[in-house]
Amino acid sequence: MEEIREVWGSNVDTELAFFDQCLNRFNLLSFDTEFPGFLRNTPRDASECLRYNDLKFNVDLTKIIQLGITLSDGNGNICSTWEFNFSDFDPEKDAHSEESIDFLRKNGLDIEKIRRDGLSSEVFVPKFMDILSRHRNIKWVSFHGLYDFAYVLKLLTDKPMPRTVFEFVEVASMVFGCVFDIKFMAKHCTGLLGGEIGLSRAAKILGLERKGAAHNAGSDSLLTASVFARMKMMPGFQEGVFTGCLYGISTRIGRRMKMVVPRYSQPMILPPFRPRPAIIFCGVPVIRPVPNIIIKNV
Repeated sequence: MEEIREVWGSNVDTELAFFDQCLNRFNLLSFDTEFPGFLRNTPRDASECLRYNDLKFNVDLTKIIQLGITLSDGNGNICSTWEFNFSDFDPEKDAHSEESIDFLRKNGLDIEKIRRDGLSSEVFVPKFMDILSRHRNIKWVSFHGLYDFAYVLKLLTDKPMPRTVFEFVEVASMVFGCVFDIKFMAKHCTGLLGGEIGLSRAAKILGLERKGAAHNAGSDSLLTASVFARMKMMPGFQEGVFTGCLYGISTRIGRRMKMVVPRYSQPMILPPFRPRPAIIFCGVPVIRPVPNIIIKNV
């Protein structure tokens, strides 16, 4: 099993130094966050304005618990995974959903250990931002990542969420630049249930196996990287079609324009996949055939 490197207050400098070194060769940054749940739930049919207002309310009042980051390259080679544990969240004092905290505990998060041994965001952020400033062409990859991007934006800027979704897009464009959301990509793929699918289900359809425990930021970021690499192998895949598109908002990050997804000249078709011993996807042998997946004209 590939190692997921847990980062605490005691080893943050060593792990960030290794992270910095790896960024020289691996510029795809797949990430996931764990946070204390939703204080305000948003109806599925909510308007974009209401959806963002609820996000701002939730993110402004709560604190990140974990940040998982997996570095990989454009060829699907995975370097390593880091799971940063933040000590800022105190379940005795800070706003949270009790149901969500119970859920995280049942999935293996030791909230008390994270509070006791985790790293402070005040220590992490300046060092992390300094590393990012030395590297160009970083691409951020998420799965259903609107809240993930929001929590990382709040973490890195130490400011409340912007007032409107349009201001959020402006700030996120400056901080992140190039972003991808696999759930948005899946929305336009026949065979991936029109995007109404979770990360684990998408991985299963694509013949990928999870490493580590679900709903832990490190494991989820690693699976996100593997799914993204698999989708990039589709014949005719064009990054520009999906760059900047986040599931749940209609404005494209990285551009000052309404999101318009260009048409493919030809449909992208993934032929039936038969696993062969010599082929490894993202370090994980594919153990069963993958159904046809077609990227539709949108």
